[in-house]
Amino acid sequence: MTSDNSSDEFYAKLRKRLKKTSDWPSEYLYKFIVPSSDQANLDKLISIFDNLGAVISTKQSSKGKYTSVSINVTLKSPDIVIEKYKQVGEEIENVISL
Repeated sequence: MTSDNSSDEFYAKLRKRLKKTSDWPSEYLYKFIVPSSDQANLDKLISIFDNLGAVISTKQSSKGKYTSVSINVTLKSPDIVIEKYKQVGEEIENVISL
């Protein structure tokens, strides 16, 4: 994944908003959607947050095509929040970040 100006702007705004609205360390809730047929990517997504003490829950869509993943984790700074979003985007195909 290459970095472009729009994503840099997005992450800069997110960092500013997170610093303004939360005291760090703070809990952060990530939400992702992955195709249910792609178990390898689902496993990879979970492994990115596995050693952080995250509470991870998954739920399949009504027709079973997609799996939503909610990850609640306490992180030290907004920079780590953004780092994890970037890591997911770089390492996992066909994932939607909400």
